[in-house]
Amino acid sequence: MEYFNTFGGNPVSCAIAHAVLDVIKREGLQEHCRVTGNYCMTQLKALAQKHDIIGDVRGRGMFIGIDLVRDRQTREPASTEAQQVITRMKEEYVLLSADGPHRNVLKIKPPMCFNNDDVDELVSKLDTILLELQTGALDLPGLNMIDTTKLQARSKVES
Repeated sequence: MEYFNTFGGNPVSCAIAHAVLDVIKREGLQEHCRVTGNYCMTQLKALAQKHDIIGDVRGRGMFIGIDLVRDRQTREPASTEAQQVITRMKEEYVLLSADGPHRNVLKIKPPMCFNNDDVDELVSKLDTILLELQTGALDLPGLNMIDTTKLQARSKVES
């Protein structure tokens, strides 16, 4: 079968793509994404020091994954908890999705206009919701799927 694409070679589509690439270059959006993404990674890694449920933070630019685990040693995926966090974040007007084979990786892929103030808001809301999760204050189905004892003890030490 011959390959067919309605947009292939279309001069209008090519002109639009070229204009978009010009804007990305002219406005320094790649560099903005690199800088903002690095800041976001730094803030999320600091958050991981506070919450044991965060097993890893990884990414490049502003495409970032937060691996949620029930236990950092066994790396047991916290799939249910990831869905609970996503639901609560949506209530706070922050859209995340889950990825990975166990759907336990919170996927962050904001628009290019995302800035450090937006990162601070994201991290603050995520911190609050993870605290709700570990203290049992999160009122969603499937709650308390993780052992909150260790997490609560850690919060008391930090207080």
